[in-house]
Amino acid sequence: MLMKEKTAPMGWNSWDCYGASVTEETVKKNADFMAKYLKEYGWEYIVVDIQWYEPTATTHEYHPFTELCMDEYSRLIPAPNRFPSSAGGKGFAPLAEYVHSLGLKFGIHIMRGIPRQAVHQNGKIKGTERTAREVAKTASICHWNTDMYGLDPEKEGARAYYDSLFELYASWGVDFVKCDDIARELPHEEAELIMLSDALKSCGRDMVLSLSPGPALPEKAELYKQTANMWRITDDFWDQWELLYDMFSRAERWCTHTGAGNYPDADMLPIGPLRQDYDEKDWTKFTENEQITMMTLWCIFRSPLMIGGEMTGFDDFTMSLITNRDILTMHRDARHSHQVFRKEIDGVEHILWTAVSARGGQYVAVFNAGEKESEIKIPLVDLEIYDQISGKELWSGQEVQAEENLTVKLESHGAKAFLLKPIK
Repeated sequence: MLMKEKTAPMGWNSWDCYGASVTEETVKKNADFMAKYLKEYGWEYIVVDIQWYEPTATTHEYHPFTELCMDEYSRLIPAPNRFPSSAGGKGFAPLAEYVHSLGLKFGIHIMRGIPRQAVHQNGKIKGTERTAREVAKTASICHWNTDMYGLDPEKEGARAYYDSLFELYASWGVDFVKCDDIARELPHEEAELIMLSDALKSCGRDMVLSLSPGPALPEKAELYKQTANMWRITDDFWDQWELLYDMFSRAERWCTHTGAGNYPDADMLPIGPLRQDYDEKDWTKFTENEQITMMTLWCIFRSPLMIGGEMTGFDDFTMSLITNRDILTMHRDARHSHQVFRKEIDGVEHILWTAVSARGGQYVAVFNAGEKESEIKIPLVDLEIYDQISGKELWSGQEVQAEENLTVKLESHGAKAFLLKPIK
């Protein structure tokens, strides 16, 4: 069944730090870390990203047309050399059980379609007499990964393949499925998305469905809401200011579609140690101010929060970023989030967002997108506040009061967030 989360999912995904090369050992140590240090703050998903079925993956790079691990029914299974507990046909069940034993939830990445390898071998499909070759849509391919052909929804046996796939994932104990090569492949693969979603809904286990990559198509927003829980509004997001700056316009475009179990996805949080498959010393290129800006925007917008860094290497600042209870409460409680203005003030571009708090009060987030420090006075009437207010700044905990204007000092590429309430 398609899980209708009341809050945007929060977890860790292996892509930013290990690319295609993630191993069982890595997954377990990050799960242990989350259970010990982050679970109490609401972080709960551990997601194994792409190529877990490829024995030779060692970096972020893909190996074109390489041999993959597959069962007798044309379904990809974990590579035992990378996931030893999967040997003997156990699949991800033992690893999922380990993650569940920590009080966490387990997720995997998949690619849309059926393995090309299965099609070339004319493999069997569970639940039907049709074969992989008969249901494949060989003209439908991913342009950046050679593993799969699309499935033709018009062919008998295509739905049976997706049914067998989610039956397998349910038996493993999967709680979260990130399906790739699908979010931006509309309208020409729309019927396959619907078929995949219907198969998940019928599998008998609650699962979150996440669609990638982006940018998702705004004109298909209602379809995404009907078929999935979250969908990427951007291509891969990395630790570059230009990409973070661009996210403001994407968030503004998508903010009206956030909530009620549906969450436009600004992608992972590239924080702490990244790209560990290339260099263990690699660290996010975002400044501390930029990381605060990112976390503030993601939380008031209510994007899913997926940590991308190797968590066992986090420093004190990174931990403070993801354990700030007030900021995470904003992520949970913000409603009707939207941009108020985006304009130049004293030579600096400023961006103002606001949201209603489900528990009373009003959230306000102020961003300095410019290259120098600034101080601005925000008229409370711009926020449709007509009374004297009190509250606090959520990152520092500093108490604030204002009658007509909220005065805010900001560093370059920095942000502040407030919870304001009227003084009675």
